[in-house]
Amino acid sequence: MAKTILVLAEHLKGKLTDVTFEMLGKAYEISQQTDSKVIALLYGNEIENLTQQLNPADEVLYFEHELLTEFIPETYANLTIQQINQQNPWLILISASSIGLDVSSIISAKFNMPLISSCKELHLENDKLIITSQLLGGKMLLESELSGGQAIVSVLPGAFRAESAKSNKTIAINKLPFTVAIDSIHTKFERFIEPETGDVDITQVPVLISVGRGIQNQDNISLAQELADVISGAVSASRPVVDQGWLPATRQVGRSGMTVKPKLYLALGISGAPEHVEGMKDSELIVAINTDPKAPIFNIAHYGANIDALELLPLLKETIEKGKG
Repeated sequence: MAKTILVLAEHLKGKLTDVTFEMLGKAYEISQQTDSKVIALLYGNEIENLTQQLNPADEVLYFEHELLTEFIPETYANLTIQQINQQNPWLILISASSIGLDVSSIISAKFNMPLISSCKELHLENDKLIITSQLLGGKMLLESELSGGQAIVSVLPGAFRAESAKSNKTIAINKLPFTVAIDSIHTKFERFIEPETGDVDITQVPVLISVGRGIQNQDNISLAQELADVISGAVSASRPVVDQGWLPATRQVGRSGMTVKPKLYLALGISGAPEHVEGMKDSELIVAINTDPKAPIFNIAHYGANIDALELLPLLKETIEKGKG
């Protein structure tokens, strides 16, 4: 029997979540190294239109039923347990979201299967799967090895690149009957309460203008915001800026903040402490601006300039605006 990797897909308001594509991309990468088959599981009601988007899975198994219109932990868990029994996967990827955490814990208890939570890195090394988990709000990293048996890995949103999941290959799509006994479902969905519109999600922005101590005071953040507006980006920050209350915690990059992988990461007045670097080191292009020529940020930057960020920002904004004109 071929080895199998299961990925539990998530969707909200008729749209697949980004973490679904991130998990599929990583599953595909691991499958190429282990000769495994990637199967995506999709649950919902009137979701057939989403199945074609689940590349690069080799196969999509989906279930449609009115009881799957909204998320109910027991229903999702029961369907997943059925598929684990049938597919016998060696690896199961589930997001570290509110949905994924509910489902993964039930499955882990059911099969007495190891659950490795809050995964931020995953790779194969000497036929062993090496998983790095983020604990205690990023203050501690735990490395685990999987060399045999089955395991569940819950993946932090933003840990992998969603772009790697894009593929035009033809995938097998199969609709399976909903076989969960209705009387076994004891949880009832009441209503979905949407949170108020919050801050920008920096994990999804392609360009980040990130500020550190070198920004000097809160008023100067407006200079970074003006540049971000010109290049359709967003302002993020290192921990000292957030600790000062100059920007909300949703803008913090680093171990105790968000893990980001934008196409461009412009670090302004950021020294480059390990805690910060951990959250942005995989950005496609890193440009560092710092008055300290020995700042550690220059060690990981693709390009750098030893100048004052406050002098550069207005000039850079003006230059870009002229170029657009």
